[in-house]
Amino acid sequence: MVNLWCQEKCFIRNIIIGNKEIFLAAYLNGFEYYLLKSTCFRELNGYNTINIFTSSGGAMLGVKEQMEVIRRGAVEIIPEEELIEKIKKSIETKKPLRVKQGFDPTAPDVHLGHTVGLRKLKQFQELGHQIVLIIGDYTGMVGDPSGRSATRPQLTHDKVMENAETYQKQFFKIMDKSKTEIHFNGEWFSRMNFQEVIKLASKFTLARMLERDDFSNRYSNQAPISLHELLYPLMQGYDSVAIKADIEIGATEQKFNLLAARQIQQEYGVEPQAVLTLPVLPGIDGIQRMAKSTGNYIGIDESPKEIFGKIMSVPDDLIYPYFELVTDVSSDELKEIKEDLEKKEKNPMDLKKRLGIKIVSMYHSRKKAKEAEEEFEKVFSKKELPEDIPVYKLKHDQPKIWIVKLLTMSKLVSSGSEARRLIKQGGVYLDGKRVDDENLELSVEGEKLLKVGKRKFLKVVSA
Repeated sequence: MVNLWCQEKCFIRNIIIGNKEIFLAAYLNGFEYYLLKSTCFRELNGYNTINIFTSSGGAMLGVKEQMEVIRRGAVEIIPEEELIEKIKKSIETKKPLRVKQGFDPTAPDVHLGHTVGLRKLKQFQELGHQIVLIIGDYTGMVGDPSGRSATRPQLTHDKVMENAETYQKQFFKIMDKSKTEIHFNGEWFSRMNFQEVIKLASKFTLARMLERDDFSNRYSNQAPISLHELLYPLMQGYDSVAIKADIEIGATEQKFNLLAARQIQQEYGVEPQAVLTLPVLPGIDGIQRMAKSTGNYIGIDESPKEIFGKIMSVPDDLIYPYFELVTDVSSDELKEIKEDLEKKEKNPMDLKKRLGIKIVSMYHSRKKAKEAEEEFEKVFSKKELPEDIPVYKLKHDQPKIWIVKLLTMSKLVSSGSEARRLIKQGGVYLDGKRVDDENLELSVEGEKLLKVGKRKFLKVVSA
């Protein structure tokens, strides 16, 4: 057994050198590849160098090896036989596959739920395929009906584009920008005339549209279904026509849209894409899917302390799914984590700390992750106050202020209803004492310490 350094910053282990083949397991940016064959290696300043196929060139991994990477964390590959044939053709022609995922920027932050797909795209990217990100400036104005029991509020194009700016910056915390193609679907939808809209609408039947659970449930419950919502699967499908997608990935709830795209591609004379579905990441409440609208999300642009604190609050049964879906731990590590949880040999709190350090390190740094862990220990284990409590200078023309108003003015909560809910749940503290009365009025003079939930602290002083 020897360890080799490789050009793509990967760790190589278990080399068995035979007459013609080299078998090994390689960790390339956290992803594990097995049984690389006929790999070229040479001596360089006393170190062995392995050339692994990436989009920058080299010898392409075989079908079996690529499929092992692609299957990790996937729920379904539809149809898998077609994907295998696409990969075979890609290897033979040395032409990368076009792998697509779309994102509607309906909120300004990319959260860990989004990274499930982005990390899978990164794997495809490291296998040498072309990633195509679609930013849905037009589909975002419609709103994806997947998993919805009611029509989404419509956003203006200006608001969608404002959110899209932060999306692009955050995408490339994970993806390699130089190897990623980005399109706004307004590139083609803004140029469509009404005749072309009619043509697109003719490619799909209403009966087929009502097969999807979201619409059929709403129809049977006599809940409104707006006509513009029916356009969404058609628009997502046309995106695949426009960029000639070979593969599209999405969450399991997107399955209808992903399969609809195959039909629409065929209608426009484009080879249908293979579909890869991924699990929906539960939010930190352990109940609903992760979403900003429900407040149960972890944004990748949040502070290290906020990310770490939220990780520590997740239910124990989410430890393994989070390790599997949103980190780059190896298969061996995953197996070890699963065994530790099943045998109850380790305190789940220790595994959460390990998870928190891993995720903060991915989006900030190892140093920041350790600082966040120390802060958590100080505040939650030792019951001390954090060192850097923000200060809010209160400007108010009355001698007293309503507690709900103070919480909203200081941005500790997003709305009065949230403030009242937190007070009722016992989640608001003033100078170390729980606030029970939502009608409480406070003097504007002097200094006060507010705490909301487990992690938000604010020092309030009169201006």
